[in-house]
Amino acid sequence: MDLLRSLPIGLYLENPFTWLHKLDPRVKLAWLMSFLLAPLLSNPQWRLILVGILIILTLIANIPLRVWKKQMGWWLLLTIFIFIITTLSPDGLAVSSQSRLPEIDLSLPQPTNYTYILLDKGRLFITRRSLELGIRISTLIFILIYSANLYLLTTAPEEITAGLEELLSPLRRFKIPITEILLTLTLSLRFISLVLEEVQNLIRSIRTRAINWKKLGIKKSLQVWLVVVEKLLENLLMRAEEIAIAMEIRGFISPNKHQVQWHQLNLIQEDWLALVILIPFWYARFRWGGM
Repeated sequence: MDLLRSLPIGLYLENPFTWLHKLDPRVKLAWLMSFLLAPLLSNPQWRLILVGILIILTLIANIPLRVWKKQMGWWLLLTIFIFIITTLSPDGLAVSSQSRLPEIDLSLPQPTNYTYILLDKGRLFITRRSLELGIRISTLIFILIYSANLYLLTTAPEEITAGLEELLSPLRRFKIPITEILLTLTLSLRFISLVLEEVQNLIRSIRTRAINWKKLGIKKSLQVWLVVVEKLLENLLMRAEEIAIAMEIRGFISPNKHQVQWHQLNLIQEDWLALVILIPFWYARFRWGGM
């Protein structure tokens, strides 16, 4: 079981180098913030459109099938599962009440064919409100998580910090340590792969010992897993100490005195085109997305 390949969520895809990789990190950050803000106070139809846009972006970006199937596939399954549970759950309006007046069958013609209850098959009871709640919750989870994941998939950690440092540079006037904060962010993003590697090594070590969990019982099994968690924390702290020693040996005193520029941020023609597309995107959001 290779976690670095079977669970590449949040990791940077170095190869192949797609057109999404070529975009400036500041432009991709603007699109990410748009995807994070656009679903707020929007109608279900607009949220479904955003889900479709994310899926189309993934398909036309020439991302390998093995990557997007394991990432987008898992999130789609999760959101579909949440949609089914929310849709079939009570919507809060299905409350039984007793009328104070005698029941009289008033066969009045309805002006429209509107029905609040969409499906009533015993336990399968779906109303318009429960369907709307299911769409809202499931699409919101998919959009927020997968848009951030797609951004991390096509943007190197150094590019992310370089773009954020460029955008947040005016805050230095207020004596906010932008460089130190972004350095911590860079190390955190780089530390994700180390955590997955340590988890992978521990899982392999447990498998090679062929432990019979049924004979151990619940109490001894919990003791084994506590030892595994303790070993994982110990290894991660050791890795963190090794990184600190390596930075100290290389003369890293402070980010301001030892600053390395990994990327030159220059807006190209594709970047300006992506920024221009944001204008009709937000126009469509306020025109048809609702408030």
